[in-house]
Amino acid sequence: MIPNPTHIVISRTDSIGDVSLTLPLAGILKEKYPAAKITFLGNTYTKPVIECCQYIDEIWEWAELQKLTAAEKIAFLKSKNVTVFIHVFPRKEIAQLAKKARIPHRIGTSHRLFHLFTCNHRPNFTRKNSALHEAQLNTKLLKPLGIQTDYSLADLQHYAGFSRIPDLQPAHEALLKTGRKNIILHPKSQGSAREWSLENYMELAASLDETKYCIFFTGTEKEGLLFRNLIPCKANIHDLTGKMTLPELIAFIKRADALVAASTGPLHLAGLSGIRAIGLFSGQRPIHPGRWQPLGNKVITLEEKNISNSTQPLNIPLRDVKKALE
Repeated sequence: MIPNPTHIVISRTDSIGDVSLTLPLAGILKEKYPAAKITFLGNTYTKPVIECCQYIDEIWEWAELQKLTAAEKIAFLKSKNVTVFIHVFPRKEIAQLAKKARIPHRIGTSHRLFHLFTCNHRPNFTRKNSALHEAQLNTKLLKPLGIQTDYSLADLQHYAGFSRIPDLQPAHEALLKTGRKNIILHPKSQGSAREWSLENYMELAASLDETKYCIFFTGTEKEGLLFRNLIPCKANIHDLTGKMTLPELIAFIKRADALVAASTGPLHLAGLSGIRAIGLFSGQRPIHPGRWQPLGNKVITLEEKNISNSTQPLNIPLRDVKKALE
C-alpha cells in the first residue's frame, strides 16, 4: 500500500459526464488522507465543473500544460512534489510525462499496454464487460492506496462534494417562476449518446400545462440552430440555447426543478445538483443506465424497452417522460 501521500493528482481529460463521475474520488481521498493536497488535471472546458467540487484543492488545465516544452512540463510536475498520480482516463502522453517527472507512485489500469511501461501500480479490472457503474469502476483505481470499499451510488454522490455552485445571474433568475415547475429540456448531446427525437421534445414542451410548467431549452449555439425554429411559440417556453456559459448553466440547473436529457453532461450536472434528473437511455450495453446514469438522489432513468436500431432516435414513449415530470 502507498504510505501517507501528500499530493495526489487525479487525471481525467475528457468530457463533462466522465469528469462528473470521477469527482467522488476526490472526496474519498480527502476523507482517507485529509492532509493531502488533491489536484485535478482536466480540460479547460470542464474546469467549471471541477471547480464545483469542495474536495479539490487545485486544478491544472491540460491545454495550458501542452503549451510548455517537454522539459518545462517535467520541471512543472517536479516542482509540485506530486507523490501519487492517478490516470483515470488513460492518455499515453500524460502517462509518459508522469514517469519522466519521476512521480513516485503512478496508478493506471493494467488494460493499457503503455501503462506497463509508465505505471508502477496497475489495478487489474475491466470496464468493458463489467456490471458496475462507471463511478464505481473509477474507485477500483484506489486499491494501491488501501481503498477497496464497494461504494453505493448514494455514497459516491455524497463524495462528489458538488457544493461550490456559481451564483445565478439576475437575468437568469428572473426567468424562473415561483408557483410553477421550472423544467430544462436539453435535446442534443454533441454525439455522446443516442437521443430522443426533436419532435418528441417539442411535443412534450407544447403539451405541458403552461399554468403549471415553465420550459427552458438549453444547448450550444450550434445545437440551437438545429431546432430553434421548431420550439413552440408559447409564453411559458424559452430558448436559452447559446445564451449561457457553462458556469451560468450550472447555476441555472441548480435552481431548476428538473432536467430532461439523454446520457450527456448536463444530465450529470442535474443529478449532482440534487434536482430531478430524468435520463433517457438505450438498454444497449455498455451505454445502458446501469453503467452511465447520473449520480443523485432524484435521478429517474427511462430505458428503451425494445432496443431499436442504434442509428434511430430512442424509442421512449412521451407519456413516460410526462409522468416522470409530475
